[in-house]
Amino acid sequence: MKVIYTIILAIFIMFIITFSLENTTAIQLRYYDFFERSLPTYMLIFFAFLTGVIFTGFMGIVERFRLTRTINRLNKTIRDLRREMQENQGNQNPPYIGDGQKTIPPSTSRTGVM
Repeated sequence: MKVIYTIILAIFIMFIITFSLENTTAIQLRYYDFFERSLPTYMLIFFAFLTGVIFTGFMGIVERFRLTRTINRLNKTIRDLRREMQENQGNQNPPYIGDGQKTIPPSTSRTGVM
């Protein structure tokens, strides 16, 4: 796996080098009278790519925090339900459903007619 990773990395680096050498034409960036700058084309493209990578990484971090919070909330619900089940276990045993048996919700019938 390390060999494949090294080969892919070498190809990517070669692409960056050849892309930079082929796109050295300077372009003018101007925003009214506030900003005026001359940059090579490859710098502008790399800057846009880097901005996208950073933004995507930030969105991934936000999603990870959201999912962690959801997991913690669901784990708390599971703990509460288990605690409640243990408290009620002395009063009543939950119904047992054997392997292969299916439960039918009370709102539907076996024939499909309501």
